Amino acid sequence: MVDPLAEFVALLRPGAPIAKTVRGADCARMGYPQTGLPFFCAALEGTCRVDVEGRETMVVHQGDFVLIPSGVAFRLLDPAGTPLIGTRRAGETIGPAELRLLAGYCIFGSPDAALLVSFLPQVVHVRGGNRLAKLVRLIEDETCTAGPASDAVLRRLLEVLFIEALRCAVDASASPGLLQGIADARIAAALQRMHAFPARPWTVAQLAKDAALSRSAFFERFSRIVGVTPMKYLLAWRMAIAMDLLLRNAGGVADVAERVGYGTASAFSAAFARYVGMSPTHYLRKQAETRLRVRSTVPLQCAAAEDVRHPARAAPRIGLPAYADTSEAVYAWTPVSMR
Repeated sequence: MVDPLAEFVALLRPGAPIAKTVRGADCARMGYPQTGLPFFCAALEGTCRVDVEGRETMVVHQGDFVLIPSGVAFRLLDPAGTPLIGTRRAGETIGPAELRLLAGYCIFGSPDAALLVSFLPQVVHVRGGNRLAKLVRLIEDETCTAGPASDAVLRRLLEVLFIEALRCAVDASASPGLLQGIADARIAAALQRMHAFPARPWTVAQLAKDAALSRSAFFERFSRIVGVTPMKYLLAWRMAIAMDLLLRNAGGVADVAERVGYGTASAFSAAFARYVGMSPTHYLRKQAETRLRVRSTVPLQCAAAEDVRHPARAAPRIGLPAYADTSEAVYAWTPVSMR
């Protein structure tokens, strides 16, 4: 049986090359603008608040995990909810650390990740997940030991951490999207059929039959739970597959058209242009040009202080430290107001 979440993750191609164990003493306050990059943090010690733009402030306790897939603006505050003011000191602490986090950014290998991320919750908050806690401990141990092939091990562990967070959110998510759809047995049946056979000429009536619902009941339930109509979801999924196939050179336009349910290359090209905003050929050319550009620094508004255990390996002053430098450090966090 096809697993929609597995296929979704395979197309999204998540990775997490940027992670750091950070400490906050006294009333540490950290802020990030909207970056478009998924952020995650796990509370190793202490308690903090996460203030995400457009949502109620969340209280994050030791053992909790937070994932912000869409990269919206947010702030990390002290337990009292102290407003974001001033700049955090670097290099030394006055008192004992009240907060210790494993924090970092994810990346998605899909060049059109925004299309897929739109079906994820804006925020995933997992409270005291045992499996996630084990993964976090493994990552923390690896950052401290830095043994042979440490970079490769950390990369894989962080990828698994991201996937496990999505798995935990299947039952916990209250936001419309794919995860809530998977948690609903009736809607999950329709999602499995669309993912297993994307090229079939599906109708709402056919999908409703697989979900054992009337056409009107299925349409309303799918739209409410997933956040889009069944046909809009099918179109989005077909286009995600098509973009992936084109970029992997898995056939010409005619072959891709057939694999995503279009009878002719011209019909597919017209639908692709309406959805993506450009023809398949133009899309491929644009992606090739994008890959040739020099990648910019991750726009994290912080500067790293000297590594507390390896002073010689001082982290860069702009952006999060290089992935290889994952030992615990003290940070100077530059506040950024949410827009």
